[in-house]
This record gives sequence, C-alpha cells and structure tokens, in this order.
Amino acid sequence: MDQPKHKYIYGPVTSWRIGKSLGVDPVSTLKKTCTFDCVYCQVGRTEVFPKDREVFVPTEALLKEIRALPDLELDYITFAGSGEPTLAKNLGDMIRGIRSIRKEKIAVITNASLISRRDVQEDLRLADRIEAKLDASSGDFLKNVNHPSPEITLVEIVDGLKAFRKIYHGHLTLQVMFIASNKKDAAGIVSLAREIHPEEIEINTPLRSCAVKPLPPEELEPITRIFREACGDGVRVRSVYESKREKSNPLCQPSTDWRRGQEPA
Repeated sequence: MDQPKHKYIYGPVTSWRIGKSLGVDPVSTLKKTCTFDCVYCQVGRTEVFPKDREVFVPTEALLKEIRALPDLELDYITFAGSGEPTLAKNLGDMIRGIRSIRKEKIAVITNASLISRRDVQEDLRLADRIEAKLDASSGDFLKNVNHPSPEITLVEIVDGLKAFRKIYHGHLTLQVMFIASNKKDAAGIVSLAREIHPEEIEINTPLRSCAVKPLPPEELEPITRIFREACGDGVRVRSVYESKREKSNPLCQPSTDWRRGQEPA
C-alpha cells in the first residue's frame, strides 16, 4: 500500500446515508482501538479496548490537515474511522475547531457504547447529525454480534440513547446492521428503537469486505418492512438495498482503504 498523505482525514466518500462526506478519524491508531469488536467490522479485529477516553490525535494536528484541503463541495464532515470516535477525549474541541474553519454540517458515527456518559453527550450535542449503532435487543445478541468490552451493557446503551435524545436537538439516526446471527432479532430491535424516538432508522448489511456475509435483498426486505410497519410515518426507515450507491473518489486512496475497506463491486 502507498504511504498515505493524510494521517487523520480520509475521503471524501459518497455515502448512501449522508451524501458526499469527508471522514475524520479522531483515534487513528495503528492498532484498532474500540469498545466493540463487531464481527462485521471492515477494519478488522479490535486489538485495544481502552478503559477510558484519551487524546489520540492533537486537535491542532487535525485542524492543520483540514486547513490544507483543496476547495471541496461536501455535504458533511463525518467523525468515524478506524475506532470508536467518542473515545477521543478532545472530540468536542475538534468539532468546535472544524466549525471555525469549515461551513459543512458535522456528523458523528458512533457505536453508542459510551453515550450514557455526560461528557460524551455534551460532545455529541455539538454535531448536526448523530448516527448511532443498535444491532441487538438483548445482551446475548450484543455479545454475539458486537463483542463489547465486558463492562458495557445493552441496558446502559439504550438508557444512554434515551437520555441523549431528550437533550439533543440535531438529527438522530439509528443504524442497524443485520447479518445471519441477528436477523431474527428485528422485532426486538425495532421495539427498543421506538422507545428512543430517532428521526430515522437505517437498515444495513455489510457490503464491503469483512468476516461475515451480507444478507441478500430478499432477506433484508422483510426486515425493513417490519421496521416500517412498527414505526409508521413518524420515522423514516431506509434500506441499503433501496438506496443509490455511488463510487467514491477520495483525495488519498490509502488512508481511505485503511478505514473503509474496498467498495462493493
């Protein structure tokens, strides 16, 4: 792989969820650092499970890369990347810094494992859009699909999402990744989702290269229907198979491939 010219940013990538997005990786460690070890993760296995938040990337180092960008038309600047972005203790400082030099909306894609923490909620409140993971309705499904750090529980995640929803005035989306091992949990997940009251729910399956196979359209379609029937007109429900997916043209291919894997054919 060629040496990446960007250390902390990647893309832009074209997302079926939020359009043309520049990725920001506030963790950017060589060893995957996360609170989950999801079986479908395109980055690979988690090597480091941190005990607490810390500064992985100096805020000014990130902003230097942002300032050096050429003129780009973007829909979002999105915090995601090689690990869980809310592990970055300076996430809020990074968001404020980017707002001072860029006009785009800011999104954070999170596994919601730390969202019960007040400091994490305060940082996430600064973003225009939060995409939060919810792949399970029980502790057993959480362990089978997401392999969380031992101290993380589904009850804490759901309670944290409910508490955050009450104080957050931006756009909250729940993203649900379905694979063979949790496809029978759709009714349970949508029941929890209704308690959280998101604006939107995204029904996904892993189409990039990873350790598990995606569900085919004929299996994801009835799952999508379960969510639409349960949520009614008050919540937008979208499926990856129903959405247009366009090929990305990133500024730095190596830095993008490291965090996103290969695009589906």
